[in-house]
Amino acid sequence: MSNRTKNVTLLLFAVIGLLWPAKSAAAVSADSVTLYTPYTNISVPPGQSITYNVDAINNGSKTQNLKMVVEGMPRGWTSTLQSGGWNISQLSILPGAKESFILTVNVPLKINKGSYHFRVVAPGHASLPLVVTVSQQGTYKTTLSTDQPNMEGTAKTTFTYQANLQNMTADTQLYAMTAQVDPGWTVDFKANYKQVSSVSVDPNKTQSIMIDITPPSQIPAGTYTIPVIAQTSNTSATMQLYVVVTGSYSMTLTTPTGLLSANITAGSTKRVQLLVQNTGSSELQNINLTASTPANWDVTFDPKTVTDLPPGASAQVFAIIKADKKAIPGDYQTDVHANNSQSSSDLTLRISVGTSMLWGWIGVLIIIIALGSVYILFRKYGRR
Repeated sequence: MSNRTKNVTLLLFAVIGLLWPAKSAAAVSADSVTLYTPYTNISVPPGQSITYNVDAINNGSKTQNLKMVVEGMPRGWTSTLQSGGWNISQLSILPGAKESFILTVNVPLKINKGSYHFRVVAPGHASLPLVVTVSQQGTYKTTLSTDQPNMEGTAKTTFTYQANLQNMTADTQLYAMTAQVDPGWTVDFKANYKQVSSVSVDPNKTQSIMIDITPPSQIPAGTYTIPVIAQTSNTSATMQLYVVVTGSYSMTLTTPTGLLSANITAGSTKRVQLLVQNTGSSELQNINLTASTPANWDVTFDPKTVTDLPPGASAQVFAIIKADKKAIPGDYQTDVHANNSQSSSDLTLRISVGTSMLWGWIGVLIIIIALGSVYILFRKYGRR
């Protein structure tokens, strides 16, 4: 081997000898910091907020001041780095120690289905690659739902539904709340225990809404569908509620004229016309009539029972009242009751007992006899 060749060989070894420690030192430096989180590939729906707990570990022998950044974040996504309740951009880690921080990633609502890649980087030291798989196609919509859309009660019931209004858009929305009902129905919306006609909902948030529905008092029994709508200029949602009305039971006992008094003489009979009215929304059956009377009085009914009475209909009944033959003149009270298994109604009749006409004529006759006697006496003894 020539001297020239030997010199070149020695020079190469010298260069390698100088570079090798530097490369080894760089490798050690690069490997001295580790970024770690257990979940590096997460599947979520659109609009989800993801929280990563990340450890920065210093494996080296000296304190490391690490700048922390998030690189490759997809367009429209946002992220924050926090530790100790503060937003951070740099960490200082003692030798052989670790510091934890939180990475929060917000996935937008309007996004395509697929996998998205980004990384947490401590420049010049370590990189933590992360993957988020969006499980479904993102939408720009609103949902209105309830766990119990079907309720049952009478026409006097207020039906209360618990609904959830979810804003699945990227903007705050002010929703006008309406319900499609026929005249006579009442629908009230409540949010945060206050009656409202519109509700503001932040992006990707859900607002709880109470819906009170009151049907008309005379509504027939049946199932009624109530569409409820939450609407803005950009988005809307509709929900169907079902009100099952079993009918209400109510009756009123009265007279055709509303007059609740009558005249009678002792020992005589009086027929008083009554009306039984079905003021509910369901048919009434087997309505019985009874009365509470003064002592030695008697009341019967014609008919005694109303067999069937449809909603809104009236039935004519006669109360046949017989006064005690020894009743002295004055006012007496008779209570009349109409009832069945679902409802009842009462009225009070004031019965005035007058003097019999026979006794009136007898009184007139006595007066005439008395006057005649006076006249005869006057004629017989008046001239003396």
